[in-house]
Amino acid sequence: MAALSATSLQAQQAQAPGLDISGGFLRAAPMVSRTGAGFMIIRSTGPADKLLAFRSPACTRPELHTHINDNGIMRMREVPEIDVPAGGEARLQPGGLHLMFIDLTAQLTEGEMVPVTLIFEKAGEVQIELPVKSPGAMN
Repeated sequence: MAALSATSLQAQQAQAPGLDISGGFLRAAPMVSRTGAGFMIIRSTGPADKLLAFRSPACTRPELHTHINDNGIMRMREVPEIDVPAGGEARLQPGGLHLMFIDLTAQLTEGEMVPVTLIFEKAGEVQIELPVKSPGAMN
């Protein structure tokens, strides 16, 4: 994961036609973990769009996920896309929608920056770097 760097822990922002992305971060993962989760707010400044996928050198199997209540037990489930309504927002946050980094290529260490390419239906590919925060980080 040579593409990862230890730089500022400020949440990164990105902009694309019709979108403003802010508040992004990943949670640090313990050495034994093979997964990680990424969060951010995606605001539409124009028409509706959809987050279709993402990719990152931090994992070999990126998926879009949500949490569902399955008879009182919270479980993660893959979703095919994440809607960003016109003039609204999609909140990717702990306990809800998120980027799931499966089969990590290295440990996610607090203080690193992880490059991520978000793939939208209309806006296309958007590059962002997400800081890795503490394992219990909420925002």
